[in-house]
Amino acid sequence: MSEEEKMLQGELYFSNDDETLFFKRQTAKELCFEYNHIRPSNLSERKHIMEKILGKIKGDFIIEQPFICDYGFNIEIGDRFYANHNLVILDCNKVKFGDNVFIAPNCSFYTAGHPLDAKTRNQGLEYAKPIEVGNNVWIGGNVVVLPGVKIGDNSVIGAGSIVTKDIPANVVAYGNPCRVVRNIEK
Repeated sequence: MSEEEKMLQGELYFSNDDETLFFKRQTAKELCFEYNHIRPSNLSERKHIMEKILGKIKGDFIIEQPFICDYGFNIEIGDRFYANHNLVILDCNKVKFGDNVFIAPNCSFYTAGHPLDAKTRNQGLEYAKPIEVGNNVWIGGNVVVLPGVKIGDNSVIGAGSIVTKDIPANVVAYGNPCRVVRNIEK
Protein backbone atom coordinates (compact mmCIF):
# COMPACT_ATOMS: atom_id res chain seq x y z
CA MET A 1 0.00 0.00 0.00
CA SER A 2 1.39 3.44 -0.92
CA GLU A 3 1.88 6.21 1.61
CA GLU A 4 -0.90 8.18 -0.12
CA GLU A 5 -3.30 5.24 0.24
CA LYS A 6 -2.41 4.95 3.93
CA MET A 7 -2.92 8.71 4.31
CA LEU A 8 -6.41 8.59 2.79
CA GLN A 9 -7.39 5.57 4.89
CA GLY A 10 -6.47 7.32 8.14
CA GLU A 11 -3.50 5.03 8.87
CA LEU A 12 -0.05 6.09 9.99
CA TYR A 13 2.05 7.12 7.01
CA PHE A 14 5.32 8.87 6.17
CA SER A 15 4.55 12.27 4.68
CA ASN A 16 7.99 13.84 4.38
CA ASP A 17 9.98 10.87 3.11
CA ASP A 18 7.60 9.98 0.29
CA GLU A 19 8.62 11.54 -3.04
CA THR A 20 5.12 11.29 -4.54
CA LEU A 21 3.47 13.10 -1.63
CA PHE A 22 6.26 15.68 -1.53
CA PHE A 23 5.79 16.42 -5.25
CA LYS A 24 2.00 16.72 -4.89
CA ARG A 25 2.37 19.11 -1.93
CA GLN A 26 4.89 21.21 -3.83
CA THR A 27 2.57 21.39 -6.83
CA ALA A 28 -0.28 22.63 -4.60
CA LYS A 29 1.98 25.14 -2.86
CA GLU A 30 3.14 26.55 -6.21
CA LEU A 31 -0.48 26.94 -7.32
CA CYS A 32 -1.41 28.59 -4.00
CA PHE A 33 1.52 30.99 -4.41
CA GLU A 34 0.32 31.83 -7.90
CA TYR A 35 -3.27 32.29 -6.67
CA ASN A 36 -2.21 34.52 -3.79
CA HIS A 37 -0.30 36.82 -6.14
CA ILE A 38 -3.07 37.42 -8.67
CA ARG A 39 -4.59 40.89 -8.52
CA PRO A 40 -7.77 40.70 -6.41
CA SER A 41 -9.77 42.30 -9.24
CA ASN A 42 -8.82 39.53 -11.69
CA LEU A 43 -11.67 37.23 -10.70
CA SER A 44 -11.53 35.05 -13.82
CA GLU A 45 -7.84 34.18 -13.31
CA ARG A 46 -8.42 33.57 -9.60
CA LYS A 47 -11.23 31.17 -10.47
CA HIS A 48 -9.11 29.45 -13.12
CA ILE A 49 -6.23 28.76 -10.69
CA MET A 50 -8.59 27.64 -7.92
CA GLU A 51 -10.15 25.14 -10.35
CA LYS A 52 -6.65 23.68 -10.76
CA ILE A 53 -6.13 23.47 -7.00
CA LEU A 54 -9.41 22.05 -5.68
CA GLY A 55 -10.55 18.48 -6.17
CA LYS A 56 -14.25 19.19 -6.72
CA ILE A 57 -16.24 22.40 -7.16
CA LYS A 58 -20.03 22.16 -7.30
CA GLY A 59 -20.94 25.71 -8.32
CA ASP A 60 -20.21 29.35 -7.62
CA PHE A 61 -17.55 30.21 -5.06
CA ILE A 62 -15.29 32.94 -3.76
CA ILE A 63 -12.11 32.22 -1.82
CA GLU A 64 -10.39 35.42 -0.76
CA GLN A 65 -6.63 35.64 -0.84
CA PRO A 66 -4.45 34.42 0.76
CA PHE A 67 -5.32 30.74 0.68
CA ILE A 68 -3.07 27.83 1.66
CA CYS A 69 -3.56 24.07 1.39
CA ASP A 70 -1.43 20.92 1.42
CA TYR A 71 -2.71 19.05 -1.64
CA GLY A 72 -5.90 20.70 -2.86
CA PHE A 73 -7.25 17.62 -4.62
CA ASN A 74 -8.76 16.39 -1.33
CA ILE A 75 -10.92 19.54 -0.98
CA GLU A 76 -14.53 19.61 -2.20
CA ILE A 77 -16.72 22.71 -2.04
CA GLY A 78 -20.44 23.06 -2.60
CA ASP A 79 -22.36 25.75 -4.44
CA ARG A 80 -22.23 29.34 -3.15
CA PHE A 81 -19.13 28.68 -1.03
CA TYR A 82 -17.46 31.76 0.47
CA ALA A 83 -14.22 31.87 2.44
CA ASN A 84 -12.72 35.10 3.69
CA HIS A 85 -8.98 35.90 3.97
CA ASN A 86 -6.39 33.49 5.40
CA LEU A 87 -8.12 30.17 4.91
CA VAL A 88 -5.76 27.25 5.67
CA ILE A 89 -6.77 23.69 4.81
CA LEU A 90 -4.35 20.89 5.61
CA ASP A 91 -6.07 18.38 3.37
CA CYS A 92 -4.07 15.20 3.91
CA ASN A 93 -7.51 13.57 3.93
CA LYS A 94 -10.83 14.65 2.45
CA VAL A 95 -12.31 18.01 3.44
CA LYS A 96 -15.87 18.41 2.19
CA PHE A 97 -17.95 21.58 2.41
CA GLY A 98 -21.66 21.61 1.57
CA ASP A 99 -23.68 24.30 -0.19
CA ASN A 100 -23.99 27.83 1.23
CA VAL A 101 -21.01 27.56 3.56
CA PHE A 102 -19.64 30.89 4.81
CA ILE A 103 -16.22 31.00 6.46
CA ALA A 104 -14.93 34.13 8.22
CA PRO A 105 -11.25 35.24 8.17
CA ASN A 106 -8.37 33.29 9.68
CA CYS A 107 -9.99 29.86 9.80
CA SER A 108 -8.11 26.57 9.66
CA PHE A 109 -9.15 23.01 8.88
CA TYR A 110 -6.58 20.39 9.89
CA THR A 111 -6.99 16.77 8.82
CA ALA A 112 -3.42 15.95 9.85
CA GLY A 113 -2.50 14.65 13.28
CA HIS A 114 0.55 13.15 14.93
CA PRO A 115 1.00 10.23 17.33
CA LEU A 116 1.09 11.10 21.02
CA ASP A 117 3.98 8.69 21.56
CA ALA A 118 7.18 10.69 20.98
CA LYS A 119 9.16 7.71 19.65
CA THR A 120 6.57 7.02 16.93
CA ARG A 121 6.07 10.73 16.19
CA ASN A 122 9.83 11.28 15.85
CA GLN A 123 9.98 8.61 13.14
CA GLY A 124 8.10 11.08 10.92
CA LEU A 125 4.77 9.27 11.05
CA GLU A 126 1.45 11.07 10.98
CA TYR A 127 -2.21 10.27 10.28
CA ALA A 128 -5.11 12.12 8.69
CA LYS A 129 -8.84 12.01 9.37
CA PRO A 130 -11.49 13.58 7.08
CA ILE A 131 -13.46 16.72 7.90
CA GLU A 132 -17.03 17.29 6.73
CA VAL A 133 -19.01 20.54 6.91
CA GLY A 134 -22.72 20.35 6.02
CA ASN A 135 -24.96 22.73 4.10
CA ASN A 136 -25.81 26.27 5.27
CA VAL A 137 -23.02 26.39 7.85
CA TRP A 138 -21.52 29.67 9.06
CA ILE A 139 -18.08 29.53 10.67
CA GLY A 140 -16.92 32.61 12.58
CA GLY A 141 -13.43 34.13 12.51
CA ASN A 142 -10.36 32.39 13.92
CA VAL A 143 -12.00 28.95 14.13
CA VAL A 144 -9.86 25.81 14.07
CA VAL A 145 -11.47 22.50 13.03
CA LEU A 146 -9.47 19.40 13.99
CA PRO A 147 -9.12 15.97 12.32
CA GLY A 148 -12.20 13.77 11.98
CA VAL A 149 -14.80 16.44 12.81
CA LYS A 150 -18.25 16.65 11.20
CA ILE A 151 -20.33 19.83 11.44
CA GLY A 152 -24.05 19.36 10.76
CA ASP A 153 -26.32 21.31 8.41
CA ASN A 154 -27.49 24.82 9.36
CA SER A 155 -25.13 25.16 12.32
CA VAL A 156 -23.15 28.22 13.39
CA ILE A 157 -19.67 27.95 14.91
CA GLY A 158 -18.78 31.03 16.97
CA ALA A 159 -15.58 33.01 16.50
CA GLY A 160 -12.44 31.73 18.18
CA SER A 161 -13.72 28.18 18.61
CA ILE A 162 -11.57 25.07 18.50
CA VAL A 163 -13.77 22.28 17.17
CA THR A 164 -12.50 18.97 18.57
CA LYS A 165 -15.67 16.86 18.26
CA ASP A 166 -18.66 16.53 15.94
CA ILE A 167 -21.25 19.31 16.05
CA PRO A 168 -24.86 18.31 15.24
CA ALA A 169 -27.18 20.07 12.79
CA ASN A 170 -29.18 23.18 13.67
CA VAL A 171 -27.15 24.45 16.63
CA VAL A 172 -25.02 27.37 17.72
CA ALA A 173 -21.72 26.14 19.13
CA TYR A 174 -18.64 27.95 20.37
CA GLY A 175 -15.76 27.84 22.80
CA ASN A 176 -12.53 26.02 23.48
CA PRO A 177 -13.28 23.25 23.17
CA CYS A 178 -16.30 24.05 21.00
CA ARG A 179 -19.59 22.92 22.54
CA VAL A 180 -23.26 23.27 21.68
CA VAL A 181 -24.78 26.32 23.37
CA ARG A 182 -28.29 26.26 21.96
CA ASN A 183 -30.52 24.94 19.21
CA ILE A 184 -31.50 27.06 16.22
CA GLU A 185 -35.25 27.43 15.83
CA LYS A 186 -36.59 26.73 12.34
